[in-house]
Amino acid sequence: MHVATSGRYGWFRDELYFIACGHHLAWGYVDQPPLIALLARAASVGHSLYLFRFPAALAHAALVALVAVAARRLGGGAFAQALAALATAIAPVLLIFGHVMTMNAFEPLAWLGAALVVLAVADGADARWWVAGGAIIGVGVLDKHSVAFFAIALVVGMVATPARRALASRWFVAAMALAALMVLPHVAWQIGHGWPMLELLRHGQEYKNEPVTAWQFFVAQLELYHPLAAPIWALGLWQLLRAPRARPLGIAAVVVAAMVIALHGKIYYLAPLYPLLFAAGGVAVESLLARAWMRATAFALVAAGGIATAPFALPILPVPTLLRYQAALGFAPPRTERLRYRPLSQLFADEHGWRELEAAVARVYRALPADEQAHASIYAGNYGEAGAIDFFGVADGLPPARSGHNSYYTWGPPRGDVVIAVGGTREEYAKSFAEVVEAARLPPNPWVMPYEDELAIFVARGPRRPIDEIWPSARHYE
Repeated sequence: MHVATSGRYGWFRDELYFIACGHHLAWGYVDQPPLIALLARAASVGHSLYLFRFPAALAHAALVALVAVAARRLGGGAFAQALAALATAIAPVLLIFGHVMTMNAFEPLAWLGAALVVLAVADGADARWWVAGGAIIGVGVLDKHSVAFFAIALVVGMVATPARRALASRWFVAAMALAALMVLPHVAWQIGHGWPMLELLRHGQEYKNEPVTAWQFFVAQLELYHPLAAPIWALGLWQLLRAPRARPLGIAAVVVAAMVIALHGKIYYLAPLYPLLFAAGGVAVESLLARAWMRATAFALVAAGGIATAPFALPILPVPTLLRYQAALGFAPPRTERLRYRPLSQLFADEHGWRELEAAVARVYRALPADEQAHASIYAGNYGEAGAIDFFGVADGLPPARSGHNSYYTWGPPRGDVVIAVGGTREEYAKSFAEVVEAARLPPNPWVMPYEDELAIFVARGPRRPIDEIWPSARHYE
């Protein structure tokens, strides 16, 4: 399903940015660990959107299979495994994770894999399994920092139960050492760059992320993981907490949820936890529904609900048809940031307009006199715009884009005394350049995010002072 639909709209904003990061390989970036940049560089060979997103599709497929394995390890039979896998397959947020190539596609595998190692060792498996768990956590943190929060929650869950005995092993110490050693280069990068991730998180809380109460956070969970699947994950949490052998995982689930809510995390930050809850929930539902017709009805309801909501997570429908479908069902895409929205979700809006943006910049660049083209630079307001110019602009011979947004800032300022500036206003650029003219403006596009619509493209000449001195004022980590 992912492969069949992945090319219907276009490249996602963050995907273009990660490809740019892949051309500046490092042990860290302002806004993420290094693994996604490496994967993006490997997957972008050939510029095929289908091939680029294939690892994310594989990750979701693997997650569905691993959830069935987890349900079996928790004592579930065939129905429990099938129901847990189905809930994981149709959960809107997890579908989205499998649709686009971001670190979110791989994070749930790390959470569930680590949970299975804890379950196995607590059940009496060879303590050397701890080393596998350490490797999973190490790779997971190199994918996304939140894996570390779940690792802490797992240890708390074990300490709070008799399973704590399994921690008294040299293999557990070896696992912690392995995970720390794997993550150490990334930590060193963050330290060496003044912990930009902390600045980014602070700015996100203050200016960008949509604030939600604990109740709003809970209601959002019902929407993000499908209302019909809510009984499964709710029973799953109850199952984990009541079963002695699984109780460390139940406590870990509560602890990590409390962390995310207390730290005002985005509404989807708990997504990697739900596969574990679905696995345990499948076992609970199986024990409650003894008759075959009851199980068949429950399975059919969840499947039908998943089919009904799939167009909100995957680009199955043409955009005009999707918008009519949303209106007919009364669906409003969830909001995670303090932005102006349109009926089209931010996910799908950020898959539109990038080729048109780059083509407009290329026309402005080619219209410059030859002597100016030779030393002109391009500046973009955010990493999506810069990533699009870098990705699509290779074929048009454009110079590399520069931006003050996140890791683009660390790659340096524009060079030369002629800068093509994307977005913003003439007044903003006139503070730093003697001459600023509007060279083009993108036509209206109802499918893009409002702040990307009808962007102006300026040509700025004659910096009033050295660009290296202007550059720090362009930095914005968010």
